Amino acid sequence: MARLLRPLLRGTTYTRLLHLWVPMLAVSVWLFIDPSTPWVPALLLVPLGLVPAVRRGEGVQARLLLTPGEPEPGISEAPAATWRDRLRTVLWLELRMLLGAAAVSASVWLPGICFELARLAWSEAPAGIPLLDRLPPHPAWALLAPLPLLALYAVVVGVGELVTAAARRLLGPSAAERLAALEERTEQLLERTRIARELHDSIGHALTVAVVQAGAARAAGDPDFTDRALGAIEETGRAALEDLERVLGVLREAERPLGARPTLAEAGRLLESARASGAKVDAEVTGPVEAVPGPVSREGHRILQEALTNVLRHAGPVPVRVRVAVTDGMLTLEVRNPLPGAIPGPGRGSGLRGIRERAALLGGTARTGPDEGDWQVRAELPLG
Repeated sequence: MARLLRPLLRGTTYTRLLHLWVPMLAVSVWLFIDPSTPWVPALLLVPLGLVPAVRRGEGVQARLLLTPGEPEPGISEAPAATWRDRLRTVLWLELRMLLGAAAVSASVWLPGICFELARLAWSEAPAGIPLLDRLPPHPAWALLAPLPLLALYAVVVGVGELVTAAARRLLGPSAAERLAALEERTEQLLERTRIARELHDSIGHALTVAVVQAGAARAAGDPDFTDRALGAIEETGRAALEDLERVLGVLREAERPLGARPTLAEAGRLLESARASGAKVDAEVTGPVEAVPGPVSREGHRILQEALTNVLRHAGPVPVRVRVAVTDGMLTLEVRNPLPGAIPGPGRGSGLRGIRERAALLGGTARTGPDEGDWQVRAELPLG
Protein backbone atom coordinates (compact mmCIF):
# COMPACT_ATOMS: atom_id res chain seq x y z
CA MET A 1 0.00 0.00 0.00
CA ALA A 2 2.84 2.37 0.87
CA ARG A 3 4.45 1.65 -2.49
CA LEU A 4 1.17 2.42 -4.25
CA LEU A 5 0.85 5.79 -2.53
CA ARG A 6 4.52 6.72 -2.92
CA PRO A 7 3.94 8.91 -6.04
CA LEU A 8 1.73 11.18 -3.92
CA LEU A 9 4.78 12.07 -1.82
CA ARG A 10 7.03 12.91 -4.77
CA GLY A 11 7.26 16.48 -5.97
CA THR A 12 7.77 15.22 -9.52
CA THR A 13 4.13 14.07 -9.65
CA TYR A 14 2.91 17.62 -9.12
CA THR A 15 5.47 19.35 -11.34
CA ARG A 16 4.41 17.03 -14.16
CA LEU A 17 0.78 17.96 -13.53
CA LEU A 18 1.76 21.63 -13.64
CA HIS A 19 3.56 21.01 -16.93
CA LEU A 20 0.32 19.64 -18.39
CA TRP A 21 -1.74 22.54 -17.09
CA VAL A 22 0.45 25.28 -18.60
CA PRO A 23 -0.67 24.98 -22.28
CA MET A 24 -4.30 24.78 -21.17
CA LEU A 25 -4.09 28.38 -19.99
CA ALA A 26 -3.83 29.51 -23.60
CA VAL A 27 -6.68 27.18 -24.56
CA SER A 28 -8.82 28.63 -21.77
CA VAL A 29 -8.19 32.15 -23.02
CA TRP A 30 -9.20 31.16 -26.55
CA LEU A 31 -12.36 29.38 -25.35
CA PHE A 32 -13.29 32.55 -23.51
CA ILE A 33 -12.93 34.45 -26.80
CA ASP A 34 -14.62 31.96 -29.14
CA PRO A 35 -15.90 28.72 -27.54
CA SER A 36 -17.34 27.54 -30.86
CA THR A 37 -13.88 26.84 -32.36
CA PRO A 38 -11.90 24.88 -29.71
CA TRP A 39 -9.70 23.39 -32.44
CA VAL A 40 -7.97 26.70 -33.30
CA PRO A 41 -5.25 26.44 -30.59
CA ALA A 42 -4.28 22.99 -31.85
CA LEU A 43 -4.06 24.38 -35.40
CA LEU A 44 -1.82 27.26 -34.29
CA LEU A 45 0.62 24.79 -32.76
CA VAL A 46 1.66 23.56 -36.22
CA PRO A 47 3.46 26.74 -37.38
CA LEU A 48 4.64 27.38 -33.82
CA GLY A 49 6.36 24.01 -33.63
CA LEU A 50 8.26 24.72 -36.86
CA VAL A 51 10.16 27.57 -35.18
CA PRO A 52 13.58 26.12 -34.18
CA ALA A 53 13.75 27.97 -30.85
CA VAL A 54 10.46 26.43 -29.69
CA ARG A 55 12.15 23.05 -29.33
CA ARG A 56 14.71 24.55 -26.98
CA GLY A 57 11.98 26.18 -24.86
CA GLU A 58 10.01 22.95 -24.68
CA GLY A 59 13.15 21.02 -23.77
CA VAL A 60 13.96 23.42 -20.93
CA GLN A 61 10.41 23.17 -19.58
CA ALA A 62 10.39 19.39 -19.86
CA ARG A 63 13.70 18.98 -18.05
CA LEU A 64 12.64 21.40 -15.32
CA LEU A 65 9.14 20.04 -14.67
CA LEU A 66 9.08 16.46 -15.97
CA THR A 67 12.52 15.27 -14.86
CA PRO A 68 13.67 17.62 -12.06
CA GLY A 69 16.99 16.65 -10.55
CA GLU A 70 17.87 14.02 -13.15
CA PRO A 71 21.41 14.61 -14.48
CA GLU A 72 20.78 12.80 -17.78
CA PRO A 73 17.05 12.97 -18.52
CA GLY A 74 17.41 12.23 -22.22
CA ILE A 75 15.72 15.48 -23.25
CA SER A 76 17.53 17.93 -25.53
CA GLU A 77 17.77 21.67 -24.94
CA ALA A 78 19.08 22.44 -28.42
CA PRO A 79 16.98 24.24 -31.07
CA ALA A 80 15.62 22.27 -34.00
CA ALA A 81 18.34 21.81 -36.61
CA THR A 82 16.47 19.67 -39.15
CA TRP A 83 12.94 19.34 -40.48
CA ARG A 84 12.69 16.04 -38.66
CA ASP A 85 13.31 17.86 -35.38
CA ARG A 86 10.69 20.47 -36.29
CA LEU A 87 8.07 17.81 -37.07
CA ARG A 88 8.85 16.01 -33.83
CA THR A 89 8.34 19.31 -32.01
CA VAL A 90 4.94 19.82 -33.67
CA LEU A 91 3.89 16.30 -32.70
CA TRP A 92 5.07 16.92 -29.16
CA LEU A 93 3.06 20.15 -28.84
CA GLU A 94 -0.10 18.48 -30.09
CA LEU A 95 0.39 15.50 -27.76
CA ARG A 96 1.13 17.76 -24.82
CA MET A 97 -2.09 19.69 -25.41
CA LEU A 98 -4.10 16.47 -25.73
CA LEU A 99 -2.69 15.01 -22.52
CA GLY A 100 -3.08 18.37 -20.82
CA ALA A 101 -6.77 18.44 -21.74
CA ALA A 102 -7.16 14.95 -20.27
CA ALA A 103 -5.36 15.93 -17.05
CA VAL A 104 -7.33 19.16 -16.60
CA SER A 105 -10.65 17.44 -17.31
CA ALA A 106 -9.84 14.71 -14.80
CA SER A 107 -8.72 17.27 -12.22
CA VAL A 108 -11.98 19.19 -12.56
CA TRP A 109 -14.63 16.53 -13.09
CA LEU A 110 -13.46 13.61 -10.94
CA PRO A 111 -13.39 15.53 -7.62
CA GLY A 112 -16.81 16.95 -8.57
CA ILE A 113 -18.18 13.46 -9.15
CA CYS A 114 -16.81 12.38 -5.77
CA PHE A 115 -18.55 15.30 -4.10
CA GLU A 116 -21.86 14.64 -5.84
CA LEU A 117 -21.78 10.95 -4.91
CA ALA A 118 -21.29 12.01 -1.31
CA ARG A 119 -24.34 14.29 -1.63
CA LEU A 120 -26.37 11.39 -3.00
CA ALA A 121 -25.34 9.32 -0.02
CA TRP A 122 -26.64 12.10 2.25
CA SER A 123 -29.98 12.08 0.39
CA GLU A 124 -29.29 15.34 -1.44
CA ALA A 125 -29.97 15.70 -5.15
CA PRO A 126 -26.78 16.34 -7.20
CA ALA A 127 -26.57 19.36 -9.44
CA GLY A 128 -24.50 20.12 -12.51
CA ILE A 129 -23.21 16.59 -13.22
CA PRO A 130 -24.87 14.83 -16.18
CA LEU A 131 -26.30 11.36 -15.44
CA LEU A 132 -25.80 11.72 -11.68
CA ASP A 133 -28.82 14.01 -11.46
CA ARG A 134 -30.95 11.05 -12.55
CA LEU A 135 -29.78 8.74 -9.74
CA PRO A 136 -31.94 8.35 -6.63
CA PRO A 137 -30.36 9.29 -3.28
CA HIS A 138 -29.17 6.29 -1.24
CA PRO A 139 -26.53 5.73 1.47
CA ALA A 140 -24.90 3.04 -0.68
CA TRP A 141 -23.44 5.75 -2.93
CA ALA A 142 -20.94 6.48 -0.17
CA LEU A 143 -19.16 3.25 -1.10
CA LEU A 144 -18.57 4.57 -4.63
CA ALA A 145 -17.50 8.09 -3.60
CA PRO A 146 -13.74 7.21 -3.29
CA LEU A 147 -13.61 5.67 -6.77
CA PRO A 148 -13.35 9.01 -8.63
CA LEU A 149 -10.41 10.00 -6.41
CA LEU A 150 -8.66 6.71 -7.19
CA ALA A 151 -9.32 7.35 -10.86
CA LEU A 152 -7.89 10.87 -10.50
CA TYR A 153 -4.78 9.42 -8.84
CA ALA A 154 -4.35 6.95 -11.70
CA VAL A 155 -4.84 9.66 -14.33
CA VAL A 156 -2.40 12.11 -12.74
CA VAL A 157 0.34 9.52 -12.25
CA GLY A 158 -0.27 7.69 -15.51
CA VAL A 159 -0.50 10.78 -17.69
CA GLY A 160 2.61 12.16 -15.99
CA GLU A 161 4.58 9.04 -16.85
CA LEU A 162 3.18 9.06 -20.39
CA VAL A 163 4.08 12.69 -21.07
CA THR A 164 7.60 12.11 -19.68
CA ALA A 165 8.11 9.12 -21.95
CA ALA A 166 6.79 11.13 -24.90
CA ALA A 167 9.17 14.00 -24.08
CA ARG A 168 12.15 11.66 -24.10
CA ARG A 169 10.99 10.25 -27.42
CA LEU A 170 10.02 13.46 -29.23
CA LEU A 171 12.34 15.97 -27.55
CA GLY A 172 15.24 13.59 -27.13
CA PRO A 173 18.54 14.25 -28.88
CA SER A 174 18.64 13.60 -32.60
CA ALA A 175 21.25 11.39 -34.21
CA ALA A 176 23.39 14.44 -34.98
CA GLU A 177 23.16 15.64 -31.38
CA ARG A 178 24.06 12.20 -30.02
CA LEU A 179 27.07 12.11 -32.35
CA ALA A 180 28.12 15.59 -31.22
CA ALA A 181 27.77 14.55 -27.57
CA LEU A 182 29.84 11.44 -28.23
CA GLU A 183 32.52 13.51 -29.92
CA GLU A 184 32.54 15.96 -27.01
CA ARG A 185 32.89 13.08 -24.55
CA THR A 186 35.74 11.66 -26.60
CA GLU A 187 37.45 15.04 -26.64
CA GLN A 188 37.12 15.26 -22.86
CA LEU A 189 38.68 11.82 -22.41
CA LEU A 190 41.50 12.71 -24.77
CA GLU A 191 42.06 15.97 -22.90
CA ARG A 192 42.23 14.12 -19.59
CA THR A 193 44.71 11.67 -21.05
CA ARG A 194 46.81 14.54 -22.35
CA ILE A 195 46.72 16.29 -18.98
CA ALA A 196 47.83 13.06 -17.30
CA ARG A 197 50.76 12.87 -19.72
CA GLU A 198 51.55 16.52 -19.05
CA LEU A 199 51.73 15.90 -15.31
CA HIS A 200 53.74 12.71 -15.76
CA ASP A 201 56.26 14.36 -18.06
CA SER A 202 56.77 17.69 -16.30
CA ILE A 203 56.52 16.65 -12.65
CA GLY A 204 58.26 13.33 -13.22
CA HIS A 205 61.12 15.08 -14.98
CA ALA A 206 61.48 17.68 -12.23
CA LEU A 207 61.50 15.11 -9.43
CA THR A 208 63.97 12.89 -11.24
CA VAL A 209 66.35 15.77 -11.90
CA ALA A 210 66.05 17.01 -8.31
CA VAL A 211 66.75 13.56 -6.85
CA VAL A 212 69.74 12.91 -9.11
CA GLN A 213 71.23 16.35 -8.54
CA ALA A 214 70.77 16.17 -4.78
CA GLY A 215 72.44 12.74 -4.68
CA ALA A 216 75.31 13.91 -6.85
CA ALA A 217 75.84 17.02 -4.72
CA ARG A 218 75.93 15.00 -1.53
CA ALA A 219 78.39 12.50 -3.01
CA ALA A 220 80.66 15.12 -4.58
CA GLY A 221 81.47 17.04 -1.40
CA ASP A 222 82.35 20.08 -3.52
CA PRO A 223 80.75 23.38 -2.39
CA ASP A 224 80.82 24.85 -5.91
CA PHE A 225 79.18 21.78 -7.40
CA THR A 226 76.62 21.79 -4.58
CA ASP A 227 75.75 25.43 -5.32
CA ARG A 228 75.28 24.65 -9.01
CA ALA A 229 73.17 21.61 -8.18
CA LEU A 230 70.95 23.60 -5.82
CA GLY A 231 70.50 26.31 -8.44
CA ALA A 232 69.53 23.72 -11.03
CA ILE A 233 67.09 22.10 -8.58
CA GLU A 234 65.53 25.51 -7.90
CA GLU A 235 65.14 26.29 -11.61
CA THR A 236 63.71 22.86 -12.36
CA GLY A 237 61.30 23.13 -9.43
CA ARG A 238 60.06 26.54 -10.56
CA ALA A 239 59.44 25.24 -14.08
CA ALA A 240 57.57 22.25 -12.66
CA LEU A 241 55.42 24.52 -10.49
CA GLU A 242 54.55 26.61 -13.54
CA ASP A 243 53.51 23.49 -15.43
CA LEU A 244 51.49 22.26 -12.45
CA GLU A 245 49.71 25.60 -12.06
CA ARG A 246 48.86 25.66 -15.76
CA VAL A 247 47.45 22.13 -15.74
CA LEU A 248 45.49 22.73 -12.53
CA GLY A 249 44.04 25.84 -14.14
CA VAL A 250 42.73 23.70 -16.98
CA LEU A 251 41.17 21.28 -14.50
CA ARG A 252 39.47 24.13 -12.64
CA GLU A 253 38.08 25.77 -15.77
CA ALA A 254 36.97 23.29 -18.42
CA GLU A 255 36.87 25.92 -21.18
CA ARG A 256 40.20 27.52 -20.34
CA PRO A 257 42.91 26.84 -22.97
CA LEU A 258 46.04 25.00 -21.97
CA GLY A 259 48.16 28.05 -22.69
CA ALA A 260 51.71 28.16 -23.99
CA ARG A 261 53.58 24.92 -23.57
CA PRO A 262 57.35 24.62 -24.05
CA THR A 263 58.59 23.86 -27.56
CA LEU A 264 61.81 22.52 -29.02
CA ALA A 265 63.10 26.08 -29.15
CA GLU A 266 63.42 25.78 -25.36
CA ALA A 267 65.18 22.41 -25.47
CA GLY A 268 68.37 24.05 -24.26
CA ARG A 269 66.93 24.24 -20.76
CA LEU A 270 66.37 20.49 -20.77
CA LEU A 271 69.93 19.83 -21.88
CA GLU A 272 71.41 22.17 -19.26
CA SER A 273 69.27 20.55 -16.58
CA ALA A 274 70.58 17.12 -17.57
CA ARG A 275 74.18 18.43 -17.58
CA ALA A 276 73.68 19.93 -14.12
CA SER A 277 72.63 16.47 -12.96
CA GLY A 278 76.04 15.13 -13.97
CA ALA A 279 75.17 13.71 -17.37
CA LYS A 280 77.59 14.43 -20.23
CA VAL A 281 75.21 15.57 -22.95
CA ASP A 282 76.44 15.73 -26.53
CA ALA A 283 73.74 17.60 -28.45
CA GLU A 284 73.46 18.17 -32.19
CA VAL A 285 70.62 20.21 -33.71
CA THR A 286 70.27 20.50 -37.47
CA GLY A 287 67.63 22.18 -39.57
CA PRO A 288 65.19 25.00 -38.84
CA VAL A 289 63.87 23.84 -35.47
CA GLU A 290 62.11 27.17 -34.87
CA ALA A 291 60.01 26.57 -38.02
CA VAL A 292 58.56 23.29 -36.75
CA PRO A 293 54.75 23.57 -36.40
CA GLY A 294 53.55 24.26 -32.88
CA PRO A 295 51.87 20.93 -32.07
CA VAL A 296 54.84 18.93 -33.40
CA SER A 297 57.34 21.16 -31.59
CA ARG A 298 55.49 20.89 -28.27
CA GLU A 299 55.13 17.13 -28.44
CA GLY A 300 58.76 16.85 -29.57
CA HIS A 301 59.82 18.80 -26.49
CA ARG A 302 57.87 16.42 -24.25
CA ILE A 303 59.37 13.38 -25.97
CA LEU A 304 62.88 14.75 -25.49
CA GLN A 305 62.09 15.60 -21.88
CA GLU A 306 60.79 12.11 -21.14
CA ALA A 307 63.77 10.46 -22.85
CA LEU A 308 66.26 12.50 -20.76
CA THR A 309 64.24 11.79 -17.62
CA ASN A 310 64.45 8.06 -18.29
CA VAL A 311 68.23 8.32 -18.76
CA LEU A 312 68.70 10.05 -15.40
CA ARG A 313 66.25 7.78 -13.63
CA HIS A 314 67.53 4.44 -14.89
CA ALA A 315 71.13 5.01 -15.98
CA GLY A 316 72.23 7.95 -13.84
CA PRO A 317 74.75 10.60 -14.93
CA VAL A 318 76.07 8.83 -18.01
CA PRO A 319 77.13 10.17 -21.43
CA VAL A 320 74.08 11.01 -23.53
CA ARG A 321 73.91 11.74 -27.25
CA VAL A 322 71.00 13.89 -28.39
CA ARG A 323 70.18 14.44 -32.06
CA VAL A 324 67.44 16.78 -33.27
CA ALA A 325 67.06 17.02 -37.04
CA VAL A 326 64.51 18.75 -39.25
CA THR A 327 64.78 17.44 -42.81
CA ASP A 328 62.41 16.62 -45.68
CA GLY A 329 59.19 17.35 -43.81
CA MET A 330 60.20 15.17 -40.85
CA LEU A 331 61.35 15.89 -37.31
CA THR A 332 63.73 13.25 -35.98
CA LEU A 333 64.58 12.99 -32.30
CA GLU A 334 67.19 10.54 -31.05
CA VAL A 335 68.53 10.04 -27.54
CA ARG A 336 71.19 7.38 -26.89
CA ASN A 337 72.99 6.38 -23.70
CA PRO A 338 75.03 3.36 -22.57
CA LEU A 339 72.97 0.51 -21.19
CA PRO A 340 73.15 0.46 -17.37
CA GLY A 341 74.36 -2.66 -15.62
CA ALA A 342 71.25 -2.70 -13.45
CA ILE A 343 68.15 -0.56 -13.27
CA PRO A 344 68.31 1.51 -10.06
CA GLY A 345 64.59 1.71 -9.42
CA PRO A 346 61.34 0.15 -10.53
CA GLY A 347 60.19 1.03 -14.01
CA ARG A 348 56.62 0.56 -15.11
CA GLY A 349 57.19 1.65 -18.71
CA SER A 350 54.62 4.47 -18.56
CA GLY A 351 57.17 7.00 -19.83
CA LEU A 352 58.10 4.92 -22.86
CA ARG A 353 54.46 4.24 -23.54
CA GLY A 354 53.80 7.97 -23.36
CA ILE A 355 56.53 8.60 -25.94
CA ARG A 356 54.98 6.11 -28.34
CA GLU A 357 51.51 7.53 -27.76
CA ARG A 358 52.64 11.09 -28.46
CA ALA A 359 54.33 10.03 -31.68
CA ALA A 360 51.30 8.02 -32.79
CA LEU A 361 48.92 10.94 -32.18
CA LEU A 362 50.94 13.02 -34.64
CA GLY A 363 51.04 10.23 -37.24
CA GLY A 364 54.67 9.40 -36.48
CA THR A 365 56.58 6.50 -34.99
CA ALA A 366 58.78 5.97 -31.95
CA ARG A 367 61.20 3.14 -31.22
CA THR A 368 62.64 2.46 -27.78
CA GLY A 369 65.03 -0.27 -26.72
CA PRO A 370 68.61 -1.59 -26.92
CA ASP A 371 70.60 -0.76 -30.05
CA GLU A 372 74.28 -1.64 -30.56
CA GLY A 373 75.10 -1.60 -26.87
CA ASP A 374 73.16 1.59 -26.17
CA TRP A 375 69.65 2.36 -25.05
CA GLN A 376 67.96 4.30 -27.84
CA VAL A 377 64.86 6.44 -28.06
CA ARG A 378 64.13 7.49 -31.64
CA ALA A 379 61.01 9.33 -32.74
CA GLU A 380 60.10 10.45 -36.24
CA LEU A 381 57.29 13.00 -36.47
CA PRO A 382 55.86 14.32 -39.76
CA LEU A 383 55.70 18.10 -39.98
CA GLY A 384 52.59 18.27 -42.11
